[in-house]
Amino acid sequence: MRIIAQPEEILSTVFGYPAFRHNQKAIIHHLLEGKDAVVLMPTGGGKSLCYQIPALCLAGPTLVVSPLIALMKDQVNALRLNGISASYLNSSQTPAEQADTYQQVLQGKIKLLYVSPEKLVGEDGYLMQLLSQKQPALFAIDEAHCISSWGHDFRPEYRALNQLKKKFPHTPLIALTATADAITRKDIVLQLELKDYQLFEQSFNRSNIHYTVKPKTELDYALLTFLKKQEEESGIIYCFSRQSTEKLADELCEAGFMAAAYHAGLEKNIRDERQEKFLKDEIRIMVATIAFGMGIHKSNVRFVVHADLPKNLEGYYQETGRAGRDGLPAEVLLFYGTGDVMKLKRFAQIEDNPEQTAILVKKLNQMAQFCESNICRRKLLLNYFGESAPAYCGNCDNCLHQRTLKAYTIEAQKILSTVYRLKESYGTNYIIDILRGSNHAKIKSAHQQLTVYGIGKDVPKQEWQYIIQQMLQNGYIDSSGTNYPILQLNEKSKAVLFRQEPVMLPAPLQVSTVYEPTIYQSLPYEKELLALLKKTRSVLAKEENIPPYLIFSDSTLLDLCTYLPLTREDIVRINGFGTYKTEKYGNAFLELIQTYSSQNQLPSQMHQLPGKKLKKSTTATGSIRTKSDTKQLSLQLFREGLDVAAIAESRQLSEATIEQHLCHFLEIGEISIDKLVSESKQVLIRGIANKVGKLRLKLIKEGLPDTISYAEIRFTLAAFSD
Repeated sequence: MRIIAQPEEILSTVFGYPAFRHNQKAIIHHLLEGKDAVVLMPTGGGKSLCYQIPALCLAGPTLVVSPLIALMKDQVNALRLNGISASYLNSSQTPAEQADTYQQVLQGKIKLLYVSPEKLVGEDGYLMQLLSQKQPALFAIDEAHCISSWGHDFRPEYRALNQLKKKFPHTPLIALTATADAITRKDIVLQLELKDYQLFEQSFNRSNIHYTVKPKTELDYALLTFLKKQEEESGIIYCFSRQSTEKLADELCEAGFMAAAYHAGLEKNIRDERQEKFLKDEIRIMVATIAFGMGIHKSNVRFVVHADLPKNLEGYYQETGRAGRDGLPAEVLLFYGTGDVMKLKRFAQIEDNPEQTAILVKKLNQMAQFCESNICRRKLLLNYFGESAPAYCGNCDNCLHQRTLKAYTIEAQKILSTVYRLKESYGTNYIIDILRGSNHAKIKSAHQQLTVYGIGKDVPKQEWQYIIQQMLQNGYIDSSGTNYPILQLNEKSKAVLFRQEPVMLPAPLQVSTVYEPTIYQSLPYEKELLALLKKTRSVLAKEENIPPYLIFSDSTLLDLCTYLPLTREDIVRINGFGTYKTEKYGNAFLELIQTYSSQNQLPSQMHQLPGKKLKKSTTATGSIRTKSDTKQLSLQLFREGLDVAAIAESRQLSEATIEQHLCHFLEIGEISIDKLVSESKQVLIRGIANKVGKLRLKLIKEGLPDTISYAEIRFTLAAFSD
């Protein structure tokens, strides 16, 4: 292994961050030592940097296994926006495009290549043969829980990845996942045939997420109330069935929301179109089955709603983790009804596999207990993943809305008496049917003669369900069995039934308001400026046909309108402004902040920004240079007669980077615009720019002949920037 750059420099100059988070640094240095790693890190915790940075530090290509085409495209677009040579191989490409990508790998022009597991180790085996010629620097297995049949999203094609350590025993491998319980973790190691590896675990706590569970009976009203409070924010609503997604999406559209359905039954082109619109904020709410979401790295998803119960806590955690990836506050809301539990138990039955059926039912019961509990949601979730947590988090419904106690002694005695007379042999639903005097055919005639038959007919079924749930949680009754648990008495039950001990249980929660999150800022921020920055980001994103969040996250924009950078030196200190993005987008945002600050007589607050060193520049291949050095080299080659394409090829940089370098010298007058753009084109460009504004690049292009390129527009605007 040959190291060609240091991770700290790559982090700062390429990605624009001052320091590693959590255990990123330890993971990266472990890989640079040539060792394997299994990484458990929450969504939004920075998993991608754990392999992207080593990829830029090592000579040779890094292969990233990814399960979805959409995820590959999203990651590759994000990397290219940071000036990194990245690509992908998948079924969406033509044979010619794939052949070109193979050739670029052989030529050493691609640092990160995203592939599906079948493309890497299946099909004709061509890629594996190619890698024997071009030794890979690193293998990264994203969404590694897909390799385990015990995982919540098992994909059989992942099993073939065990070939990697056999054929490339000296190439380090990193397996990453945001959700894996103990049995899934062991299976990941077993299936990948890892012998000498280190497990890196990070806290599963997503402190910026607010957890709420509401009764499903409130779905219609509570959901609309919730969405109205979210206004222009992006979010995902998960439903169990395809039909439910269509129905709910139509209802939301009728109510004035920008919503669409997404499920596996739609034509692929429709799914792709809707997903792209969601990523670009053209659809605000995606109503989807779990077919949507894996690998969605949209950082500004502000809420996730479950209209139906998830099958397990792993799935729930991963799906809710798609909210608030940028670290800003996010809401997750789950609507719970016991009917969902019974429905999902039927789907959990695996024919001729009682062992797996038992595991699936156990996981479903744990999901139901999470919903029914009145203790801290975050504590329950973290405890499930083997992590300790305090009893109060201050950011879930149970912690923020403590329930009052209510006397339920009479109701509890009726329940316990029914359990006793049925000889502790029946489950919750049958007990309730007896209490309510049901005439259902399943009720045995002998049981209709019991004194407890019908003694609770004045109490709604859902209230009886709630009381039994609370009695189970508070130890007044036990249950046994997995598929169809039965209720049984214990010592506490007998004290209530035979010694008249009073029963006090939490009253049902009646909350009509949704928790209003506050922005995690110690300083005030300019809300009007934030709206202007988002608008500018959207304009730039449309010009490049990419999602806005790939240019800068909401958290970066929030930093801009909090600290108000007014100089080039200031803006590079803001998180997210790596060298490439600073050169490409810095001026557009800087000019907007300068104008706004001047109009409102606002001083910069950069002195309040936590320390971040000024950056050096780096190329996509990892060699470190100062900013002036790298630009001067481009200038030197230009003066030697090379055009933009030739300079880019010579330096193994993108043409966009070279254009930015030349724009810099046009701005300071070291290059004549006449060497790059004809005088007649300059006149046309300046004329349109004066009409529509210099930042409206797409509008300028639309008003000009097709013979004038975006590069010529940028050159001209740079030359006449005053």
